[in-house]
Amino acid sequence: MPVALAFALLLGGTPANPNDAFETRVHAAKMAEAAATGPAYQKALWGKIGNPTTDAYKGCMAGDAATGKSPFTLVLDVDAQGKPHGIIVQPATPVAACMAGQFATWTFPLPPASPKPYPLEIDFSVGR
Repeated sequence: MPVALAFALLLGGTPANPNDAFETRVHAAKMAEAAATGPAYQKALWGKIGNPTTDAYKGCMAGDAATGKSPFTLVLDVDAQGKPHGIIVQPATPVAACMAGQFATWTFPLPPASPKPYPLEIDFSVGR
């Protein structure tokens, strides 16, 4: 009976705070970046998406002059084929949403074997 009660509480419990889930994903990405395979993957990643990211960011900011320079964080998971999934941005500004749309269309370098899917986190900010 205690197992059934615990299961019922899990199903009917209070929903998790979405910000907690976001912070958990950010932490997972930072841990992956700090792992032994992280630096090599970061080098391959930025070698492939560095210029496209800069170009996309400039284009997204041009569309929102009022809040375009507000900082935000983007998190995503990269699958074994280099495809992005689960892209989320916080805060969800128009520029952040624009960048999420850009990242959704890209193919990333094949990630390390672990963790699966491979988490990424990118902080965007522009000096004023």
